[in-house]
Amino acid sequence: MPGPGEPPARHHATIIGRDAALARVRGLVDPVPQSSQVLLVIGEAGMGKTALLADAAGRARSSGTRVLSVTGRESESRLAFAGLHQLLRPVLSSAAGLPGRQAQALLAAFGLAAAAGVPDPLLTRVAVLTLLSDLSERSPVLVVADDAHWIDRGSLEALAFVGSRLDAERVVLLVGARGQAPPPGFGRGFPELGLEPLSAADAGLLLDGQPRPPRGLARRQVLAQAAGNPMALIELATVIADDPGASRRWAAEPLPLTDRLSAVITARFAALPEQARAALLLAAVADGLDLRVAASRGAGPDARALAPAEELGLVRVDRTGLRFSHPLVRSAIYHSAPFAQRAAAHRRLAEALHDQPDRRAWHLAAAALQPDEQVASLLEATAAAAQHRGGAAAAALAMERAAELSPDRADQARRLVAAASAAVPTGQGDWVQELARRALEVTVDPELRLTARHDAAWALAWSGRRSAALSALISVAEEASRDLPALAWDALGSAATVAYQSGAPAGRQAVDRALALLERQGPPPSGQVPGIDVDVLRLWIRASADPIAGRDQLLPDLRKILGSPIEEPSLWRIASAAWLLDESELAISLLQEAMQRLRAPGVRGTSGGSLTVLGWAYIDTGRWDEALEVAAEAAGIAEASNMEIVAASAAVITATVLALRADSGAARWHAARALATVNPADCGLVTARARRTLGVAALADGSYLQAFTQLSGLFSEDGTPLHNYASYLGVADLAAAAVRADRRMEGCDVIENALGRLDGRASARLEQLIARARGILADPDVAEAHFDKALADPAGDQWPFERAQLRLDHAEWLRRRRRINDAKAVLTEALGTFQRLGAWSWAERAQAELRACGVAVTRAPGEPDALEELTPQQRQIVRVASDGLTDREIADRLFLSPRTVSSHLYRSYPKLGVASRHQLRDVIAQTSTPAAPPSSADVQ
Repeated sequence: MPGPGEPPARHHATIIGRDAALARVRGLVDPVPQSSQVLLVIGEAGMGKTALLADAAGRARSSGTRVLSVTGRESESRLAFAGLHQLLRPVLSSAAGLPGRQAQALLAAFGLAAAAGVPDPLLTRVAVLTLLSDLSERSPVLVVADDAHWIDRGSLEALAFVGSRLDAERVVLLVGARGQAPPPGFGRGFPELGLEPLSAADAGLLLDGQPRPPRGLARRQVLAQAAGNPMALIELATVIADDPGASRRWAAEPLPLTDRLSAVITARFAALPEQARAALLLAAVADGLDLRVAASRGAGPDARALAPAEELGLVRVDRTGLRFSHPLVRSAIYHSAPFAQRAAAHRRLAEALHDQPDRRAWHLAAAALQPDEQVASLLEATAAAAQHRGGAAAAALAMERAAELSPDRADQARRLVAAASAAVPTGQGDWVQELARRALEVTVDPELRLTARHDAAWALAWSGRRSAALSALISVAEEASRDLPALAWDALGSAATVAYQSGAPAGRQAVDRALALLERQGPPPSGQVPGIDVDVLRLWIRASADPIAGRDQLLPDLRKILGSPIEEPSLWRIASAAWLLDESELAISLLQEAMQRLRAPGVRGTSGGSLTVLGWAYIDTGRWDEALEVAAEAAGIAEASNMEIVAASAAVITATVLALRADSGAARWHAARALATVNPADCGLVTARARRTLGVAALADGSYLQAFTQLSGLFSEDGTPLHNYASYLGVADLAAAAVRADRRMEGCDVIENALGRLDGRASARLEQLIARARGILADPDVAEAHFDKALADPAGDQWPFERAQLRLDHAEWLRRRRRINDAKAVLTEALGTFQRLGAWSWAERAQAELRACGVAVTRAPGEPDALEELTPQQRQIVRVASDGLTDREIADRLFLSPRTVSSHLYRSYPKLGVASRHQLRDVIAQTSTPAAPPSSADVQ
């Protein structure tokens, strides 16, 4: 027997005209699935989505597959995680076996336990994934989500996350939704099955199967009106059989198909006895769980009163409860009733649901025609509860309705601003903008107005509209500087982040002007707002605006801040500032500490942006495998949290490592993906990084003109950088491409114009890159001075790949000056670094130079270490497993299911030449030990 929310059991009834769709859906469950699959079934109302899903569910049950189902309900679409609770209620006892913090997050999301700290929707999603993975160990699992367009946003995003993470689990996710587009969260390239209208022949077959099939003109009119919609064919055939004159009215009253069906249903409803109509309206208002609760307390509809509606096929009533024959039936009945009748039904249910405050509040809100502070307060409490459970969209919806019901304009404005703040993490920028606009229309309170504008501006940034966001954030910071300094500093910190992502000079100048204004006003009172550390914000703002010119002044500030205890929110900004100032090892240390804090028991936070900083720092310092691992983790967080800038940055990090390792095709694919994620004209950071990656890939391929074209785009003709930091990291590669593409003079002009724009003293890293660029481009008689200057500074060894590139170019110059013995030693050292990093294109160049020096190189261009045979995700899992963590602990950390971890480890062992996990520590130790430069025996 189907459980709560499950589609009704079907005995494989004939479904006409859907042979291909049936074959595809049945193929997911028959034979019994041995790995995960996802399918979205989409189409307009009445196309047969529910019938297909029910058929699959029935076949799955008969084969021993566990079926978990949820049916979206309009009345529950505003309740945080209501859909997820409906889905998992039959197996919720299994949550006790989840890792502690996952179990806590899942139960807290359902309001069944207190949340530990700040709610983390990502952790809730991982808990769902782990729970389904655990269940699939016992038997295959089919998850059916019907009417997904009415499932609450938090539940939809959890299901979409699960769908994107399923791998080796015996879990099939089948989602049905109305319309031609995937439901929210599922627009990520999941397989789709779109249901089209039936063919004329199949429509005729369906009509012939009806109890009283129409004939002649009536048949032609039904076929024309239904337009291949199966539900319309059945319903219109019934109408015309009962009322042959209906066909004449259809010709005079053209209506869209959905409206036509609603009119048919409404007419059938109106013909019922009054008692039946009242019972059916109460059922339509209750819509599912509320009806069962009301019935258990004597407030539900009388089953005898529903008998006439059953006879007409509007509802089905059995031991599992009442179900409408189609969602359109429930909707048509609800909206055809006068408001007074609907309101009375809502109030009756609210009285029965006195111990379920969220549901009670929404029923009372639906019954309210005028502002009502009592109901508004109940909705505000519902919003607070939803936010505490991590349901951002549900919290914002409840607060928005509370504002609409607020009699006092001040309360209305306050609640609209709170709704906007709650909606920011949903990624729905237009909604946040609308809420903020409405708040601004009803309040003159300066703090509320500025907070609303801050939320609206941050929503613009979140949705990728950086230019508009920057202007709005600067405006908030300036206007709040005198009376609301904490808000001003917070807004300016956000503006600095947006300006850094943009890279446009005008944005950085605006941030500088606003910073000067705030510093003249003085800092906010100590402790006024938790998490606001003005010293840290000032460091980040100045470092992101001009990390090169301001470095000498900012380093003492950085060291002073590090001399005091640092709270977690500030740690990310300090670490990012250290990285921009080319204090790479310090940045890594701080970022790793921050990650350890976040991964402590009971703690979770947002780390996507800072993970990408850690990824770049790993690339800079020669830890490329670790860079790929954190990029994969950041991409997962970005996907779960709608963070497009993080997704793009993660893709560019991956592309950069692949380009450096001469996997040019894959590098170009990831770079293109990054550029497609953001607006290149509005995000100089990602564009500059992607251009450099594409240039390096072209260099590795020997496509020097293409490399020069890409790399010269890092600067305009007058030397203006595309990005004030990232562009300068490509100056040496640009010089190399210019020489090899026979564009030396053009390269010289661009680079010298660019370097002429630098103020202050460059870091050791940038000095090394500049020296290499000038050495490559210089006349041979003076080139050595540039190489020697950089090589004389031991600080350059912090960036091993760039150091090895410098040595290789220096050695090439030495060999061409016939200083063969000097060149050999330099080449040998460079070759060792390239081989250790897996930079095979550069290793081959170094070996070619050694051969030109008369050295017989007998070793292969580079023996890849064992980890290079693995995918980035497999490398990440293997490294964590080598620390002794179990599969479940690894899954908890990396947002994967335990079965996926186990599968990746199983596939990794043969590639690593090991038989079990206890041998992994030795493998990691070997690959983590820097390779010694090739000895004389290796190159003779």
